[in-house]
Amino acid sequence: MTSTVRILAFGDNVVDCYRDQDLMFPGGNCVNHAVFARRAGAATAYAGAVCDDDAGRLIRSALVEEGVDVSMLRMEPGQTAYCVIETQEGERVFVGANLGPSIIAPSGGDLAQLSQFDAVHTGRSSHVDAWLPRFSRAVKVSYDLATVHDPDRIARVAPHCFLLAFSGGGLSRAEAVALAERARADGARWSLVTRGMEGALLLGDQGLFEASAQPVEAVDTLGAGDTFIANVLVGLLNDQHPDDILCRAAEAAASTCLMRGAFGHAAPMAVDLSNMMTLDEVYRATRPAAGPPETEIDAVA
Repeated sequence: MTSTVRILAFGDNVVDCYRDQDLMFPGGNCVNHAVFARRAGAATAYAGAVCDDDAGRLIRSALVEEGVDVSMLRMEPGQTAYCVIETQEGERVFVGANLGPSIIAPSGGDLAQLSQFDAVHTGRSSHVDAWLPRFSRAVKVSYDLATVHDPDRIARVAPHCFLLAFSGGGLSRAEAVALAERARADGARWSLVTRGMEGALLLGDQGLFEASAQPVEAVDTLGAGDTFIANVLVGLLNDQHPDDILCRAAEAAASTCLMRGAFGHAAPMAVDLSNMMTLDEVYRATRPAAGPPETEIDAVA
């Protein structure tokens, strides 16, 4: 019997504030990944930073209820990161955010524990690119570049990645294949491109594999992409066939669309939005986490 794969999700978190519903949900790429990989059968841990406020306590309690190890979760002063979401003409729209203390560098203790895992997952929202060489020397790296398709960024990140994932909604199949091929050429062992209702494709040494999306009457698509990536990573680590991996990932992503929030755990919204910034302001103000003494690749905001 094979042992259970172990995955560490390192980095970003938020509470997703649905202002028009007066509800908040735990979320953020890495928090979501820890939960969805756990639901897919992996043993997972989350390393990040929240505050001792209603939002931070919600994130922590939700992770605990989902069976995620939170021993590496830090409690920092200030206000837990949040993102504000509204529904406009039936579509989910991100209208503002404040990242609070959520952008952190790994501690010495975090680095010492990497070898206990089969993979670490992080991504563009965690702003720890400078640490990828350190991560990849200790463990396989899964990285979500989301909607960033910039060739220079891919070239810096891909050499350190076991799995490099992209959000490719709106791309043609040819464009999605070309994006996956670029990531592979730059060093990623596996490249995943999710395409919303057009399905997804996975490229690796064994070739190109594709899957259709599972049709569903979606309640909320938040977290569907994170679900897909988490299931693909768990499947690859378990040496499952890519066709089976994509099929299970599509089914899991469809199930995510049937609940509100990324993975549920709704609570009454208890967040001070007075310091909310527009997304443009967030992008301008956010700086990468401090890098190691000898930065081996450029940190990218």
